[in-house]
Amino acid sequence: MKITIVAVGKIKEKYLTAGIAEFTKRLGPYCKLGIIEADEEKMPDNPSEAEKSKALSREGERMLKYIKQDSYVVVLDVTGKQLSSEELSAKLDALALSGKSEITFVIGGAFGLADNIRSAAHERLSFSKMTFTHQMIRLLLVEQIYRAFKISRGEPYHW
Repeated sequence: MKITIVAVGKIKEKYLTAGIAEFTKRLGPYCKLGIIEADEEKMPDNPSEAEKSKALSREGERMLKYIKQDSYVVVLDVTGKQLSSEELSAKLDALALSGKSEITFVIGGAFGLADNIRSAAHERLSFSKMTFTHQMIRLLLVEQIYRAFKISRGEPYHW
């Protein structure tokens, strides 16, 4: 299975970069993971709603260029469905059994996602009702993907 994460912006904190690298390494035996960083749109301080909307649309257009036509697209969105780790594992298994060999997870930037990205999604997923930074969500996502593969194979996660 090939999993791609398309995210806005670069990770700046070393502890997040280290965590993402660790789980990316651990995922090696289970899937081919790729992370694509789309450029974050520059915004003025205290942007208006119109400026936010325009910036989100531009970010969305950039992200759409990285999403393959035949990929199953899951957008991380605060209004999405919440799944347990076991349910995410079952979802990935079901997608693989149905012939979906490529899954793309999409993470927006600091101001969220534009409608053009939401409408491209097959599914919207929320990690919590709480708000997390888009950089932190990337670490949480790779950890949950790793956990999903461990659950699927009946392998221990915590020793």
